[in-house]
Amino acid sequence: MAASVAAVAGRLRRAIRRSPQWRGPSRRALSSEAPPTQAAAVRDAFLSFFRDRHGHRLVPSSSVRPRGDPSLLFVNAGMNQFKPIFLGTVDPRSEMAGFRRVANSQKCVRAGGRHSDLEDVGRDLSHHTFFEMLGNWAFRGVYFKEEACSMAWELLTQVYGIPEDRLWVSYFGGDPKAGLGPDLESRDIWLNLGVPASRMLSFGPQENFWEMGDTGPCGPCTEIHYDLAGGVGAPQLVELWNLVFMQHNREADGSLQPLPQRHVDTGMGLERLLAVLQGRRSTYDTDLFSPLLNAIHQGCGAPPYSGRVGAADEGHTDTAYRVVADHIRTLSVCIADGVSPGMSGAPLVLRQILRRAVRFSTELLRAPPGFLGSLVPVVVETLGGAYPELQRNSAQIASLVSEGEAAFLASLQRGRRIIERTLRRLGPSDVFPAEVAWSLSLSGNLGLPLDLVELMLEEKGVQLDSAGLERLAQEEAQHRARQAEPVQEQGRQLDIHALGELQRQGVPPTDDSPKYNYSLRPSGGYEFSTCEAQVLQLYTEDGTAVASVGEGQRCGLLLDKTNFYAEQGGQASDRGYLVRVGLQDVLFPVARAQVCGGFILHEVVAPECLKVGDQVQLHVDEAWRLSCMEKHTAVHLLNWALRQALGPGTEQRGSHLNPEGLRFDVATQALLTPEQLRAVEGTVQKAVGQDEAVYMEEVALARTAHVPGLRSLDEVYPDPVRVVSVGVPVAQALNPASQAALQTSVELCCGTHLLRTGAIGDLVIIGERQLTKGTTRLLAITGEQAQQAVDTAVMPQWQRRELQATLKALQRRANTAVRKLEMGQAAQKTQELLQQHSEGPLIVDTVYAESLSVLVKVVRQLCKQAPSTSVLLLSPQPLGQVLCACQVAQSAMPAFTAEAWALAVCSHMGGKAWGSRVVAQGTGSTADLEAALSTARAYALNKL
Repeated sequence: MAASVAAVAGRLRRAIRRSPQWRGPSRRALSSEAPPTQAAAVRDAFLSFFRDRHGHRLVPSSSVRPRGDPSLLFVNAGMNQFKPIFLGTVDPRSEMAGFRRVANSQKCVRAGGRHSDLEDVGRDLSHHTFFEMLGNWAFRGVYFKEEACSMAWELLTQVYGIPEDRLWVSYFGGDPKAGLGPDLESRDIWLNLGVPASRMLSFGPQENFWEMGDTGPCGPCTEIHYDLAGGVGAPQLVELWNLVFMQHNREADGSLQPLPQRHVDTGMGLERLLAVLQGRRSTYDTDLFSPLLNAIHQGCGAPPYSGRVGAADEGHTDTAYRVVADHIRTLSVCIADGVSPGMSGAPLVLRQILRRAVRFSTELLRAPPGFLGSLVPVVVETLGGAYPELQRNSAQIASLVSEGEAAFLASLQRGRRIIERTLRRLGPSDVFPAEVAWSLSLSGNLGLPLDLVELMLEEKGVQLDSAGLERLAQEEAQHRARQAEPVQEQGRQLDIHALGELQRQGVPPTDDSPKYNYSLRPSGGYEFSTCEAQVLQLYTEDGTAVASVGEGQRCGLLLDKTNFYAEQGGQASDRGYLVRVGLQDVLFPVARAQVCGGFILHEVVAPECLKVGDQVQLHVDEAWRLSCMEKHTAVHLLNWALRQALGPGTEQRGSHLNPEGLRFDVATQALLTPEQLRAVEGTVQKAVGQDEAVYMEEVALARTAHVPGLRSLDEVYPDPVRVVSVGVPVAQALNPASQAALQTSVELCCGTHLLRTGAIGDLVIIGERQLTKGTTRLLAITGEQAQQAVDTAVMPQWQRRELQATLKALQRRANTAVRKLEMGQAAQKTQELLQQHSEGPLIVDTVYAESLSVLVKVVRQLCKQAPSTSVLLLSPQPLGQVLCACQVAQSAMPAFTAEAWALAVCSHMGGKAWGSRVVAQGTGSTADLEAALSTARAYALNKL
């Protein structure tokens, strides 16, 4: 038996690595009963199984925008939103901290970054950029391997009715290099569940050991595979379900250490499961995609989709069907979650996806303009029941897709003309110039994805200059690196072992409620209370826990309580100092405070010895804190004012504030008009002028769930949660009958705020820019800075926009006048030169021109009137400078090119030249124009 397993193991390992395509429909029924087979029923059956039979809590899918995880462009796995639990950094007051048994269906996008399926979509029958991941989790050891395997087997065989003899399993076979033995526990569990040894495979770490990243929680995994062959011939295995058992932590030095608490993390792709249950040859043949494929057929008039791949897919029609169907799903889901096509990061990847979909739909399916936007309602129909945000945002999704499609079609048409023109100039063995491809690309002028440029050339049998393209990409990367803003230091953090040790010792989370201990004096100033605390733990710069630190040492300081605000929610950390009780004249500077799993870590420089057990007194930097409070309350008023100006559906996309200023990202279809900017400022300034009271109160999170107008972000909030209400007491604001939250600013927020709005003084929006299509960033200042805005170089943004509009209009009129003047001058000089030179193959002469632009126009007009003539003109300028412009007749190419002609002449004059084979220009310096003209004539006659 072992021998037979070994015989097929190699073939199966290769098959699993390839994620084999679906070869054909199932030949046998999956069950004698009627298991759920429609997508919605299959999804619901999974969730109901874990909720009703095994007591799991159902958690909604998180947004595909990663929450506080800069390592990801998109959420690409069900476990992403639970990372704080795995890493031990979850806020102990949050709802997530109470999770033990959880199940959900998570929206996932794998495009861009390390885990990208974008290039494979369409080429086969199984890859997608957007997919749904069904998963169940067990946190902190509430159950482990035996229960996880048993539940999975029960669901697949009893609920979904998949025959047991079609299922294979693989388990971790060990890794001697890492000192890890085989996972015999999982093997024995499967044997006890009835899986024969002949359908069990053991693999190494590449297949059956899962890691979150280079460091962090990891562990062996066991996978359940489905045999597409059904016992006919060699097995054709496709992975259905991956069960990960997190029991190790990968350290920075590469070693493995046991996790303080073990977890179960499982994931099963809905699309692949659905194909198995529906007996389909491909995930694209399921009811998740068939409505889209039908809509594409009806909208384009292309032949019906037939599921062909490779050489069998003549004209790449079926490939285009799959690309368009996949990409419109991804676009719809991402835009609904607040990611719009843009120019960097995840928005840039989404822009590539949109443009790829446009290209395949227009060029291969012959879709009419506006076609992609018409598919959005079909996506909403198939996915909106599970993800209602698609229904809420359907109009915005269709609008953004249609706008992006129209813009790209214009670029695509121009790009196609440039490619055709370039190809006409190439010899039979020439490669396509890298410079031209780069100018067409996203990094160049037209924004065509390079893979599309390569594909367009591939279809014409032309090879791209890959080496030149790589060189240009490296130069671009170096340029961006030089221009990049300095990265802010992340600050000291507690790792998973330090957090686990604190929890093992029973150390309670830091009590940071004293940060709210401040009040208004009768004079109107703020009084901030100090806080006395005990040193619970000290950490060196490398994270080692120590009992004491010495003079001059930087350290992390953990206290039982603090009045410092730790950076979170977009508000900068407090800074200040602490003193040891009884030693008031020695200050220990506190640079910042960081929150780590409910513990507040203070970054301190110790001028003298500090020990665990010492009593200390903390003092925040009052001016710094007050300025942050002003900005944070101003952010809430700005949010409210934007809703007043743009409509109640306006959504905040993020914010950040420190004493210097604030930025606010808002979902908009376009930049705000000057009138809207002025109205927003006016609304904020009115609330400031009324000096309204700001009410803050902690309430049960459940009380905030159904309050009309209450603002919250896509964040994990603690329970109880703090509510901040301007002008209306919290109890009144949370009363649904009062509708108060629709009339003023009411938000969930753990930040520190003013007690009255008057202290803001003023607010002026000083800048705005469109981060992506659909997201605008506003920059604003408050207080003295805002009041001085008009008296200094800084001015309100609405005023700047009005001035910019006036200046643009003046500039357009001036440019038009200059162009008319230049054309007139060029026409006059052209006639003079034509009279001087009889018809012939060459004109080389001097002429006075005020600019290189005028000189080029003269050359162009000469060649237009004498198309068989090649022309080079020099124009002497003050101080010995000489301008050069030339154009070569089509009949003289390719032996004679303008770029080479201009380079020969300008090099003679000690200058430089640039241009194309047809037209070129340059500059130089010489006192001997006749010698330069002789060089020009000699070069031309030699080529002609």
